[in-house]
Amino acid sequence: MKIFSEELVAQAVQDLHIADLQRATIGEVLLVAQYLEQKTGIPFIRMDQGSPGLPVNHYGVEAEKAALDRGVGSQYPAAAGVPELKTEASRFVKAFLNVDVSARSCVPTVGSVAGSFGSFIACTQRTPGKNKVLFIDPGFPIQKSQLRVIGADWAEFDIYNYRGEALREKLEEMLSAGDIAAIVYSNPNNPAWICLEDAELKIIGELATKYDVIVMEDLAYFCMDFRHDLGHPFEPPFAPTVAHYTDNYILMLSSSKIFSYAGQRMALLAISDRLYDRHFPALAERYKDAGVFGQTLVASILYMITSGCTASTQYAYAEMLRLSCDGVINFVEDTREYAVRAEKMKKIFTDNGFHIVYDRDVTENVGDGFFFTIGYGKMSGGELLKELLYYGVSSISLSTTGSEQCGVRACTSRMRDELYEVMQERMQAFAADHPLN
Repeated sequence: MKIFSEELVAQAVQDLHIADLQRATIGEVLLVAQYLEQKTGIPFIRMDQGSPGLPVNHYGVEAEKAALDRGVGSQYPAAAGVPELKTEASRFVKAFLNVDVSARSCVPTVGSVAGSFGSFIACTQRTPGKNKVLFIDPGFPIQKSQLRVIGADWAEFDIYNYRGEALREKLEEMLSAGDIAAIVYSNPNNPAWICLEDAELKIIGELATKYDVIVMEDLAYFCMDFRHDLGHPFEPPFAPTVAHYTDNYILMLSSSKIFSYAGQRMALLAISDRLYDRHFPALAERYKDAGVFGQTLVASILYMITSGCTASTQYAYAEMLRLSCDGVINFVEDTREYAVRAEKMKKIFTDNGFHIVYDRDVTENVGDGFFFTIGYGKMSGGELLKELLYYGVSSISLSTTGSEQCGVRACTSRMRDELYEVMQERMQAFAADHPLN
């Protein structure tokens, strides 16, 4: 039995001016869920928006307060970032990735969204004829929207059928045309929570060097592959990264998920020193500067977007990074709650006829964490999204993430203990109303 009637959901769609519910964006699904909750008082099980569901890191809060008390709010921060943050960022990359990046090449950005936006601009303008971005999907839809804003083109493929050595042939096929400027992916992956393994990262790195492509590695869920004992500073195992296999990389490190510091919009670009110092005549001509990649990205592109990052938040991030390297903060253990939630939520779905869509990496079953993907019978992602809304569960269709698979993305961040029983009841009703043959 449905929790919300088809008529009420249709009214929500009409009142909110949503063109196609089956292709709704994260923001649109969020609005529908809020509308239905407000109309009825019935709580939704919110699996739509990937907003942190853990308390903010108090060390960051105290460091930010202290910075404001010191008066940093009265001065514009340097575009390249405050020295304390740059130093701790370099140390953090070494501690958890075993990668050497100088403090100079670590650049704060207003969240990874600003970081990817500026990087897309620099990457697609650096070499004439190399103006496309290749997405290893599924991925973060906003990044394609950023390319629409700057008028850049992209190519994409769903990695579902190209794991392991099959990835090499697919990448060769797409890179050999010579027009790809950058490759972007997230690891662990949003939305599928798959993790590229070391051998796959080696393939990406080798081909990035061969075809002079810059790899933009989004590490928003840093060290959150809870299947492995990551997160011990300066000790193996280190988190896997393409930076071990090429000098053509930009790593994006966000404070939003690992420190639950999303509201302050703070992230970092860790750019390889060799790429940071590379000279590109096309950049020099366009921006009338020296054409040095890192300098152009910081001073001629990122500064035009945000004029630097909030000074007090930079000190907060610096302190959280410092304490992580010192072993005071264990951000992996702090975020392990997401894996606990995922395991419970997955069991409820699979007990009621659902299946996990992206269920394996090359050598292991996919882990539990911030996201997972579910399908039901032969329903398309849009159909499943819509049907789940009637039962008070919000999600997003995998089709909006570049995936070719049928299903939806589920986020664990807003799950609460008192909702597991509610979810079980609702999914039992869903299964009863949608018998599988």
